[in-house]
Amino acid sequence: VQLQASGGGLVQAGGSLRLSCAASGRTSSVFVVGWFRQAPGKEREFVARIDWNRDNTYYEDSVKGRFTISRDNAENTVYLQMNSLKSEDTAAYHCAAVPVGKVYLRSSLNLAKTYDVWGQGTLVTVSS
Repeated sequence: VQLQASGGGLVQAGGSLRLSCAASGRTSSVFVVGWFRQAPGKEREFVARIDWNRDNTYYEDSVKGRFTISRDNAENTVYLQMNSLKSEDTAAYHCAAVPVGKVYLRSSLNLAKTYDVWGQGTLVTVSS
């Protein structure tokens, strides 16, 4: 499976953006899709995740109530709706997938190392 992230851009603080992560290839092999972000000089951090075939979602505390992750299986796309953006949300956002059949602890789904497939990043810049 391959992932393609898009939708980043420049937005003022308080504004909104919607990121898309389009999956292609063996999408039946996808179990979980997550969004991560990496700001300059910082480690990559977990943002949100969603099960590919169920409505289980999970968010990092700083984005709860502002970001919403969703999926459209017909379009093989996962979305990240980002509202009330803050300057600290500025980062390159990456989507990634955990394949079906991979053995892992559920608690490790917030760790980048659990994800085997990565799309390229899309840059989000929030001006204050």
